[in-house]
Amino acid sequence: MIKIILADDHCLVRTGLRRLIDDIENLTVIAEADNGNDAILHVKEHQPDVAILDINMPGLDGIKTTEILRRDYPELKIIIISMHSDELFPQRLIKAGANAYLTKDSGIQEITHAINEVMASRNYICTEVAQKLALSNTGGNGASPFKSLSSRELEVLGLMIKGLKVADISDKLCLSPKTVSTYRYRLLGKLSVQNDIELVKLAMQHGFIEESPLP
Repeated sequence: MIKIILADDHCLVRTGLRRLIDDIENLTVIAEADNGNDAILHVKEHQPDVAILDINMPGLDGIKTTEILRRDYPELKIIIISMHSDELFPQRLIKAGANAYLTKDSGIQEITHAINEVMASRNYICTEVAQKLALSNTGGNGASPFKSLSSRELEVLGLMIKGLKVADISDKLCLSPKTVSTYRYRLLGKLSVQNDIELVKLAMQHGFIEESPLP
């Protein structure tokens, strides 16, 4: 039996994913977490075979959580399931030590396949993301301005382009509004844009998002 923990700050996502996974023979979810810190505690306590993590979580983000888990539990298989299909997040997660990267559009068959692949010590990236990575590596998409952003700046960016305001991002990431505003100011400067509208347009131009979430 392959033991799995889930970490996602959306209860409905965790519940749905757990039901799907528990219906698969030889797979079982043994613990859930809604933030990176608790995910690490669950790994320590339950010693799972696989950790399935979201990127945008309160406290430790998915990238930092992955780095810590890879350092402290080298045998653990780490699968990221994210809303982001842009190649920058997979690149950061792979570098941090993730074994697989899926988008939240992935079906249960692909999730099961990814689990089987990582348990066989093979990495897996969903087709959509793999294509973007290939284009990126061959220069097909041109140099992305988002590569200059730090992991936390990328996380704040992801929430900004979803339309969340500073106060909402502050609550979601357990950061002070002042700290979020600082990250926002820095990333706007690095990307040479003046406001959220310009930011969303830039994100669309580089395939970071498919369509604008802003009115």
